[in-house]
Amino acid sequence: MKKQIKELTCRALHNAVAAYYVLDYLAHSFPVQLYEPFTAEGNLSSRPVFRDGQPVESREAVARRNELIERLASLPPVPGALDQIVQRFGTDLVAEVTGRSRRLVRWGDRLAVENRAASANLAETAAFMDDLKRVLVFSEAGGTGRSYHAELSARNRRLRVHYLLEPGWKADAAIQGLGRTNRTNQAQPPLFRPIATDVKAEKRFLSTIARRLDTLGAITRGQRQTGGQGLFRPEDNLESHYARDALRQLYLLLVRGKIEGCSLQIFEDATGLKLMDANGIKDELPPITTFLNRLLALTIDLQGVLFTAFEQLLNAKVEGAIASGVYDVGLETLQAESFVVTDRRPIYTHPATRAETRLLTVTERRRNRPVTLDQARDYLADARAVLLLNERSGRAAVQLPAPSLMLDDGEIERRVRLIRPMEHHHASMKMMDESHWQPADRETFAAAWNGEVVDVPEFADSILHIVAGLLLPIWKRLPNDSTRVYRLQTDEGERIIGRRVSPAWAANACANGASSLTPQEAFSALMEGRTVLDLAEDLQLRRVRVMGTHRIELSGFTDAMRDRLRAYGLFSEIISWKLRMFVPSDATGAAVLAKVLDHYPVVRIGEREAA
Repeated sequence: MKKQIKELTCRALHNAVAAYYVLDYLAHSFPVQLYEPFTAEGNLSSRPVFRDGQPVESREAVARRNELIERLASLPPVPGALDQIVQRFGTDLVAEVTGRSRRLVRWGDRLAVENRAASANLAETAAFMDDLKRVLVFSEAGGTGRSYHAELSARNRRLRVHYLLEPGWKADAAIQGLGRTNRTNQAQPPLFRPIATDVKAEKRFLSTIARRLDTLGAITRGQRQTGGQGLFRPEDNLESHYARDALRQLYLLLVRGKIEGCSLQIFEDATGLKLMDANGIKDELPPITTFLNRLLALTIDLQGVLFTAFEQLLNAKVEGAIASGVYDVGLETLQAESFVVTDRRPIYTHPATRAETRLLTVTERRRNRPVTLDQARDYLADARAVLLLNERSGRAAVQLPAPSLMLDDGEIERRVRLIRPMEHHHASMKMMDESHWQPADRETFAAAWNGEVVDVPEFADSILHIVAGLLLPIWKRLPNDSTRVYRLQTDEGERIIGRRVSPAWAANACANGASSLTPQEAFSALMEGRTVLDLAEDLQLRRVRVMGTHRIELSGFTDAMRDRLRAYGLFSEIISWKLRMFVPSDATGAAVLAKVLDHYPVVRIGEREAA
């Protein structure tokens, strides 16, 4: 029955819209005037033919126009989204809350027009909330003054999966619609799913609503995260400064001929945008909004080529910013099993108001949720998945394909994704070829994987250092590598909002200086990657990445120190014909580090610059 509704509505829509607009456009705008060739000053040209002052039509062009009109008129109608949903699932399953007063339905083998009463929307809403209908479709007419969330008092407390089909251009209206399924007193929050086709330029519209939602959230709530409802990813905003940087890099690659499938000439001819002048590449290149608008006029294939290259560059910019901790996500809420404030120290007091800036030491406890063996095996549903075992460490991993990365010089870096029990990361194919990862059979893989899962503790504790209270007077004294603002709630109910700082900054901010950093805190700070410890006798500890994994490396040692350092528990490897020494990254690392710091005290605590 639902299919018939959709077909009828779609046919009516097709005939009314497609016939009226497309066919009428062809009838009046298709070029049918006859032209004749002529020669002027040795140049062959053409001109329109007139007879008795009237233009002469080309019989061939008229025949082609009529044939095209007949072909378009004979095409099957394209259903609208609403009618497709109603037709696919049926009116017995779909509750429709829209402004339509009439719709096409199928009764048996016939199509009929159904009149909808003014109270139809109330009845449809009640049917959905009472779990009589599983699917709800609502438009802007049903997007205000109603609630469709998993209310605790309703029969239907199922998880809502909210598909955002047509977000429109009004950010406040989009928030109204999103708020219908995400409200207080609900059993569970919904899952938001923006819908887009594989036509690349369509992301232009999602980008606009994402930017406006973020802007509206920053104005009304003081945080971009709340405005966008967590619906969009950083890459979805195509008008951010990351996107502008990626676009300029795309222009440079086009000029150098590094974009496969689109030369500079093809790009300029298709978009009408000029990147070069007499002096070379222009200083004022076309802005991001112009580029995105011109994409809409390109062929689907050319859209795919340009937008794919642009997306790869944008993803690389965003991933780099997130990895280095400089990506601004606004006010971010920290969540864990437990937060306990273990130390409070005032580090600044305002002379006039006596308001304090405090350095808080917070113990964070998170529940470890390792990937089980069954979950790891589920990845084998992808035919490209490979089970791996590290010959040196005995660790197991699942290798999956990952998006390639476009480097600054236009080269494509092929990458894979490694899934491990407690982590996952990306690695280049070149790095994998040089590593000790080898394919493994299922039995060997299962034994190694389960061995790692068993060793994972139920909880993991870590130390956070939060600067809270009065921040503006000392804002410039805080680390400039990350300006993120976090909020959390402790077990006692205390709400904390402030800037997170590294253990190195916290140690230097206290009166005791470097001695206030315990071996466990030093180990955690080094593994976090933002701290460098300078030790006595010109030794230095810092985090490095070797074969895709993070390690703590001790550099600056002499030949006479090797045996002593090995006795402390450090291990060595020869990498690129050079001996390097590392602190174990497992549970024994803090104890090994304590022995090193006992013999080689910390001279200075430094902070690594963001990559």
